Amino acid sequence: MKELIDILKRDRKLLPEEFAALINGMSEEDALYLKEQAFQVKEQFFGNKVFTRGLIEFTNYCKNDCYYCGIRKSNVNAVRYRLTLEDIMSCCEEGYGLGFRTFVLQGGEDLRYSDEDIEQICRSIKNKYPDCAITLSIGEKSYESYKRYKEAGADRYLLRHETADEEHYRLLHPESLSLKERKQCLWNLKELGYQVGTGFMVGSPFQTAECIAKDLAFIKELEPAMVGIGPFLPHHDTPFKEYPKGSYELTLRMIAILRLMIPNGLIPATTALGTIHPMGREAGISWGANVVMPNLSPVRVRKQYELYDNKICTGDEAAECRSCLQRRMLTVGHEIVTARGDFIPYTFEAEGKENLCTM
Repeated sequence: MKELIDILKRDRKLLPEEFAALINGMSEEDALYLKEQAFQVKEQFFGNKVFTRGLIEFTNYCKNDCYYCGIRKSNVNAVRYRLTLEDIMSCCEEGYGLGFRTFVLQGGEDLRYSDEDIEQICRSIKNKYPDCAITLSIGEKSYESYKRYKEAGADRYLLRHETADEEHYRLLHPESLSLKERKQCLWNLKELGYQVGTGFMVGSPFQTAECIAKDLAFIKELEPAMVGIGPFLPHHDTPFKEYPKGSYELTLRMIAILRLMIPNGLIPATTALGTIHPMGREAGISWGANVVMPNLSPVRVRKQYELYDNKICTGDEAAECRSCLQRRMLTVGHEIVTARGDFIPYTFEAEGKENLCTM
């Protein structure tokens, strides 16, 4: 296994069967070696710096019916909400004062927000905070829609592919959704010049090591700027409510593998990781993550954006959440920085010659 880890560190890739062997055959000793290598690479590129993104969950309406998601359209128990432009700008104002220079607008695929609405939101934020990056995470849209958002000021787009295995995808989603369309959206976003993020759930129902190997192969092919992963966590109002949680340990190992694959990538220690374990986000940083995403959403709606059960930080004010994360990062020898944290491409020749944590 150590030989495979060394190859991955050197070449940034493995064959799918090698990825599967690494996932299935890793001992505790191998895992510690993987962690050491990933941490070494992260330090080389980012030092002890951690980027923050201010998360604004602006709608929990969704037209889709994904079997794992708590805000799926069939969940009649969900208390729905939408934030107004005024609400969103208020979140940005508070976040900017706290040092955030990236705002992540995340929501379900809510058809009430037209392309014109999203453009207005992006332009309003850019006009008032021109030094900030805007990240959108609002699902599958047309090429033309993505183009309009980009022209209105959006810099980045998060769209997790969830699984790169066709059969597995069909087990997690209704027939109205397709993996082919999901992937095409990601390629469209790259073509338009977005800093693109993708990702998947670790331990989702029916997932195998071979499924994860396909995820990693697709990520290598896509070469995204950002990769967000977290453990599968069930929601009580979904068809998967009785399925077990994803593995905390495997999630950490996947973060380390991704760090070796994308040494300059932006990899968050997710809220889901902090939900499954009280020290999950700190551990994520120690295994190679370099981003945290405090919540700027109004406290009155936090509990309603419930993708999974027992989500943490739903009652914290933005300032409290930010300062809490700062303290948590210090316990593992890291500090939060206010830089935008843009993705910086590199070549093997330039590797290690510049520190990417100041961008």
